[in-house]
Amino acid sequence: MSADPSFTESYDGLSIVEMIERFGSEDRCHEALEELRWPNGVECPRCHCKSISRIKERRQFDCNECRYQFSVRVGSVLQDSKLPLWKWFLAIYMMCESKKSISANQLKRMLGVSYKTAWFLCHRIRAAMIEDSPSWLKGTVEMDETYLGGRTEGHENMFKDKAVVLAAVERGGKARLRMVPNRTSRTIKKFAKEFISDDAKAIYTDASPSYTNAIGSPKTDHRTVTHRKQEWVHGKIHTNTVEGVFSLLDRSIMGAYHKVSKKHLPAYLHEVEWRYNNRKNDFLFRDTLMKLVRSEPLEYKELTA
Repeated sequence: MSADPSFTESYDGLSIVEMIERFGSEDRCHEALEELRWPNGVECPRCHCKSISRIKERRQFDCNECRYQFSVRVGSVLQDSKLPLWKWFLAIYMMCESKKSISANQLKRMLGVSYKTAWFLCHRIRAAMIEDSPSWLKGTVEMDETYLGGRTEGHENMFKDKAVVLAAVERGGKARLRMVPNRTSRTIKKFAKEFISDDAKAIYTDASPSYTNAIGSPKTDHRTVTHRKQEWVHGKIHTNTVEGVFSLLDRSIMGAYHKVSKKHLPAYLHEVEWRYNNRKNDFLFRDTLMKLVRSEPLEYKELTA
């Protein structure tokens, strides 16, 4: 039995009221996830057989070949979660549609769950918000770095114990944000090699020697603006786009999370990157659901190790 086509064809522009009306029961949520995970029919995750019997009262399937019993949650981020699926759907919707994201404390109050449950829920959703095989950035690319951490006294301690985040953004395209150990030329060069195509038209950065010594390609025009001389824009040369992405990150931390540890910072960066890269995607909620049912399980002990 295939799901109602409205589950896969009518995600466009869903308001929160429409989302709750459409996915307000466990049966409808299961049906939607089944359609997203197995668009060509339910398949046994163990032997890949498509001869399946349904155990309707338990919302499970029984493989007629290997007799493995499973549900739509098995083998995904949703595995072993006792939280009702409609609460998962609401949490995913809020994380996708909130420009500054939403804190675990806020979800705790909205869903009526413990803080531990809300925190683990958020991190499992973030674990699915990682772009598989990210494509290289091309065209005109901006690069910059930012420092995250508490306030320190004195100029000599300005960057002590702070986390360094490097970002590259293709104008009109996607962004890449990663926590790095430092902002040396070697680190910047490695980052650029991983995420920026050699065929990029131009790379714009500030005039720091770390960038001028690291960025270079016969096919790429590297230009800079000198921030220390109050030069922010020189014609089309600027880093305003990447600084806008950092602004979204800052507002997420200050306005929603309030505090982020270095250990979990990469997960928050992936979340910001996922939302930014899908800012024009009318089916972001659906695509995030699809990522969840196709992502590997994440255990609490692994997350807190």
